[in-house]
Amino acid sequence: MRSPLSRRLAAASVLAGATLLASAAPAFAHVTVQPGTAAQGAYTAVAFRVPDESDTASTTKLEVTLPADHPVASVATRPLPGWTATVEKTRLATPLKTDDGDEITEAVSKITWAADPNAKVAPGQFQDFEVSLGPLPTDTDRIVFKALQTYDDGTVVRWIEEGKDGQPEPEHPAPTLTLTKAAADGDAHGMTAAGQAAPPAAASSSSSSDSAARTLGVVGIVVGVFGAALGVLGLRRRNEGPKA
Repeated sequence: MRSPLSRRLAAASVLAGATLLASAAPAFAHVTVQPGTAAQGAYTAVAFRVPDESDTASTTKLEVTLPADHPVASVATRPLPGWTATVEKTRLATPLKTDDGDEITEAVSKITWAADPNAKVAPGQFQDFEVSLGPLPTDTDRIVFKALQTYDDGTVVRWIEEGKDGQPEPEHPAPTLTLTKAAADGDAHGMTAAGQAAPPAAASSSSSSDSAARTLGVVGIVVGVFGAALGVLGLRRRNEGPKA
C-alpha cells in the first residue's frame, strides 16, 4: 500500500506537470506560415495555418494583409471547399518589373477567407489556407503578414505584433516568412542548377522547430519533477529504515 507521503508526492508531480503543459499550450496555437522559410527571389507555395484557440467558438474568417513595402507581383489562392477567398489589390507607387520586362502596376494587398455555415474551424481543430506567391523580395530577410482571425461569437484576434530579435515573443505575433539567400547555383524560381526543384528540406519551418523545442523542454521539466519526487520518496524510506 502506498504511504500518504507517496500519494502526496505523486499528486504534486501530476499537478505540476499539468500546469506546465497548460501554460505552454498557447505558444503552439499561433497563426503561422508553413513552411516558415523560403529563398529570396523564389516562387513558392505557403499555407497560413490557423488553429482554433476557443473552447466554445469556431473560426469563420481569416484576413491576411500583405506588406506594401515589399509587394509580391504574383499571388494566387488555392480553392478550399466551404470557404470563399476574396482578393484585394492596391496600386503600387513604384511599379514592379517582371522577368519579361513588363511592368506590374498593382499587387495583392489583402486576402480574406470567409467560411460557409458548415465549414467553420471548430474548437480543437486547425485549417491551412494555401497561397502561391512570387517572386519573393530580395531586399529583406522576412515578410510579415498581419492577420485577423474572427470567431462566430464575434471575437477578433489580431495577429499583428512583430517580434524583435533578443526579445520575448509577443502575445499575438504576426505570421512571418523568413527569407534566405538564394543558392548560388540556383535561379530565382527555386530551381537547382540541374533544373530540378530544390528539396523540401531547404524550406523547413522555423515555427515548427520552435514548437518541437518547446514541447521537448516541457516534457523534460515534467520528467524532472517526477524524478525529484521519486528521489525524495526513496530517501524518506531509507531514513525510516525497515519496520519491525
